[in-house]
Amino acid sequence: MRSRDFDPGGGGAAPWVFVSPLIAFALIFFVVPLGFSVYLSFTRWNPLGTPSWVGLKQFEYLLTRDDAFWRSVGNTFVFAFGFVALGVPLSLGLAFVFSRSRGKAVWRSIYYLPQLTNIVAIAYLWQFVLDDRYGIINRALGLTGLRGPDWLTDPVMAMVSVVLVMIWYDAGKNMLVFSAALEAVDSEIYDAATLDGAGAWRTLRSVTLPMIRPAFIFVTITSFITGMGFFALILAMTGGGPRGATEVTALYTYTMAFEDLRMGRASAGALILFVIIGVLSLLQFRALRERERRT
Repeated sequence: MRSRDFDPGGGGAAPWVFVSPLIAFALIFFVVPLGFSVYLSFTRWNPLGTPSWVGLKQFEYLLTRDDAFWRSVGNTFVFAFGFVALGVPLSLGLAFVFSRSRGKAVWRSIYYLPQLTNIVAIAYLWQFVLDDRYGIINRALGLTGLRGPDWLTDPVMAMVSVVLVMIWYDAGKNMLVFSAALEAVDSEIYDAATLDGAGAWRTLRSVTLPMIRPAFIFVTITSFITGMGFFALILAMTGGGPRGATEVTALYTYTMAFEDLRMGRASAGALILFVIIGVLSLLQFRALRERERRT
């Protein structure tokens, strides 16, 4: 075959034919819905009628007059930061333990199983486990003479409960990322550290953590994005209660859209949340990268 007969960078319709399914998928399931959502955020629309243009009034209402919206934003930050602050170290610790244990493939599979389970089924399972009167945990505590907390009916404990269940649900996925990063570290580096007299703590701080920093940055940022936008577990477990204590912004916009049928206002809320997640993720990424350069 002569070189001019095979030109992968040449023109023609063949390359577009191959990528057309991906382009069509992106247009149908991302670009068009996003554009329609942005348009709706400037309108007042009940699905039974036609959208009417109101400009920035939906944003003005949410940002200046809707106390429930700001309460949901606060709940979102509590949920996301709790999920990241507790979940990322736990996943890293599990990765350390299983990377040095026998049968690590089996343990990793077990811890990843929640990711393969329907999130609504998981929520109902934990509702049964954490039920104030009949839950397994409180029944076990009752056998020892202790009164268990009101996991799902106390405002503070309800948020704690959904954060802990979310950590349990997502730990296996992040653990696999950390495990892959740990196994990619050259064993000769550890041998050199041992010869230099570095102990376990010094090796962890000066060798292991710097070597897996890209994975740490990736897991931290993706976990934060997940926590800021996740609501299915909360919807099924608590419905946003008690007294709105677990109503995050994504759940609040969902309720506005599909229960109150305020599609325009819900789209505005979703767009505000999108901007918040994007800005904070960028700042977080830059801060972690700057810290990496300094060290």
